Amino acid sequence: MTVLARDGFELRAQRGGPKGAPTLVLLQGQANSHRWWTGLRDRFEDSLSTLTIDYRGTGGSRGAVGDWTTETFADDVADVLDYLGISSAAVYGTSMGGRIAQKLAIRRPALVSALVLACTSPGGDLAVERSVETRLSIARAEPGTGRQVLHDLFYTPLWPGTPERSHLLGDPTMSREESRAHLRVSGRHDASTELSQISAPTLVLHGEDDLMTPVVNAERLAEHITGADLTTYPGYRHGFFEELADDVTDEVRTHLARHGVLPVAVPA
Repeated sequence: MTVLARDGFELRAQRGGPKGAPTLVLLQGQANSHRWWTGLRDRFEDSLSTLTIDYRGTGGSRGAVGDWTTETFADDVADVLDYLGISSAAVYGTSMGGRIAQKLAIRRPALVSALVLACTSPGGDLAVERSVETRLSIARAEPGTGRQVLHDLFYTPLWPGTPERSHLLGDPTMSREESRAHLRVSGRHDASTELSQISAPTLVLHGEDDLMTPVVNAERLAEHITGADLTTYPGYRHGFFEELADDVTDEVRTHLARHGVLPVAVPA
């Protein structure tokens, strides 16, 4: 579907799962479209209605590049929910999507019934950035090898997939200007002084060997969001939520059931 944001920008959104079921908003990482969730969203669609949105500059959401922020993208999510008449939804944000999810929970608390933040950062003074070595490894990747460098940052050597098959390594249709705008969105995120305003029950998930976003960021999120739960996965990297999809899906579903988004199964 196409939804107009408050400033008139055309956003493309996608729905899945049973009509009338509770809504789970899935927010992907930087410079990625809804395709990030390929093979993952359907794990929730037996009992949840999923909603994804192509961020500005990705997928079907194309237009003039502006001075976008995580607040801009959070407002876009709110605009789509408002358009659909959804007054409350669970939100699962990964990487930059977790940054956007923080801002949505802060700016529109009534919209967020439960929150999951994976492989993400609070930004600002609380953030611990990736090392110089990691930044240089990405910057110095030669043409044609960049996806392999990213692949190695997302997955462990045990993962049988290849860079060509991954849906997590960026939207190849983006222009250089759009990609740079996304880099600014993620890099300038700062919820460090606002995390205590998050009232939604929150689960924080992270791979302990994540070099893209060091695991200490998860610890700081959990420390500063009242009542947040934290689960880390030893040995796993930035894409742990795909590599451990069964375990992570169970963790997310348990969190949603505990907080009333999903019904709790009653033993026969």
